[in-house]
Amino acid sequence: MSWRAALPESPPVATELPAGPAAPVGVDRSTLRLALVVGGLVLAVLLGFGLGRLNPPPTAASAGVPATAGHTHPAGTGAHSHGGADVAQAGGADAGGLSISSGGYTLAPSTVEFPTGRAGQLRFQIRDERRRPVTRFAVVHDKPMHLIVVRRDLTGFQHLHPTMAADGTWSVPLTLPQAGAWRMYADFTAVADDGRQTAVTLGADLAAPGPYAPRPLPAPATSTTVDGFTVGYEGTPKAGETVPVRFIVRSGAAAAPLEPYLGSYGHLVALREGDLGYLHVHPGPQAEPGTVTFWMTAPGPGRYRMFLDFQVGGVVRNAAFSLTVA
Repeated sequence: MSWRAALPESPPVATELPAGPAAPVGVDRSTLRLALVVGGLVLAVLLGFGLGRLNPPPTAASAGVPATAGHTHPAGTGAHSHGGADVAQAGGADAGGLSISSGGYTLAPSTVEFPTGRAGQLRFQIRDERRRPVTRFAVVHDKPMHLIVVRRDLTGFQHLHPTMAADGTWSVPLTLPQAGAWRMYADFTAVADDGRQTAVTLGADLAAPGPYAPRPLPAPATSTTVDGFTVGYEGTPKAGETVPVRFIVRSGAAAAPLEPYLGSYGHLVALREGDLGYLHVHPGPQAEPGTVTFWMTAPGPGRYRMFLDFQVGGVVRNAAFSLTVA
């Protein structure tokens, strides 16, 4: 039976038409449907044109920021991404190490308290979004993991390179020489199952029991001495701008014979006073003996402490500088 309701039939009625022009014929249903369809299509086209005028397609200015281009990696450095560099191209930079989780990865230390002035063992894992220990890391600046440890007053700087066990647990001997609150930074490039590489810096607090007497940050200076070497720098870091900072190392009046360390002639970390925001600054090629240039983007105004690692005669030394970014 048809889904339509059955209508009763009416008996035929004889109707006499008046003489004159023929009566108009009723509109055919098929013709009516066709007219409605065509009208609907015309209306849709007109509406689409109007909406297109209200919502124009994205222009180059509103499209996504392009990825960093033209970056060269130092010798011994695997290809990897630079989250900070990408942000800098967009007009600013973010300090790293402010969070224990970022970019889908989490820093999980096994212990955070160490005896003051005595050697301990720092162990930690890097875990992914599914809480699985990460075991694949790219070699960046000659190492798969760079570990920075510093007290909250920016003293006691240490640059360490832990080793990883098969289960993804990193370990390294650690001594916190003075009591107080400390900060650890895990600087690494993780390799996902699909081969995608993500550069991340994660941070966590450490503690050494005892009375904490923070030291004031030394006054800004562009030169210092370390083990008989004079170390100075040229350049003025600016908030939100990428500028070159050139370090010169001298032994007496002569340029120091710098040796490659961690894939370049120097390694620079900058930390921001207050929140301890972390900047891992990437070096350029050596232009002259005894020099190394870094491209630095300060994320905002404030006081910073820069730590330069350099190697001469097989010995790594560290020169520290305070600076104020306007």
